[in-house]
Amino acid sequence: MLLIKELPTSESLKKFAGHFPEADIGAIWEFVNILRAASDMSDALDKMLAQHGLLQGRWWVLVLLLREDNLSSSPSELAEKAGVTKATMTGFIDGLENEGLVSRLTDRKDRRKLKIKLTATGRKKLDEVMPVYYTRVAALMSTLTQEQRQLIVQYMQNLGAHADLLK
Repeated sequence: MLLIKELPTSESLKKFAGHFPEADIGAIWEFVNILRAASDMSDALDKMLAQHGLLQGRWWVLVLLLREDNLSSSPSELAEKAGVTKATMTGFIDGLENEGLVSRLTDRKDRRKLKIKLTATGRKKLDEVMPVYYTRVAALMSTLTQEQRQLIVQYMQNLGAHADLLK
């Protein structure tokens, strides 16, 4: 996420344009503003979750488990769905397990296989946080019309589909 709070001014962008004539200054300004908004929303979500003793990564693991019919999944499936490495997922799971929010279950037939299961304590934590999350997301999204919401999702999906152009 973008950590810069101060976005470029028109003066600084003109300066860049003079030094880097190939730069599309309008595109740069729009891009950093999109990153800034996404970063601000992510930061606000972190602060809300912190009020409940959670961090975003661990929160999403709990949500991913809640989506499953049996409230369980393998660590590698969770890592894939969360878009993180297996090592990062292991760290999330360790923290959640230490707090009693998830448990590790070994497959009886193949002890090498492991499942992560949402515990009753984890479910209780989600029951506490989800109403706050839903209410605050609804409040944020209510600042846009339904048409604006649909358009921004469409535009962001398009940008996301082409994000590899930055690589």
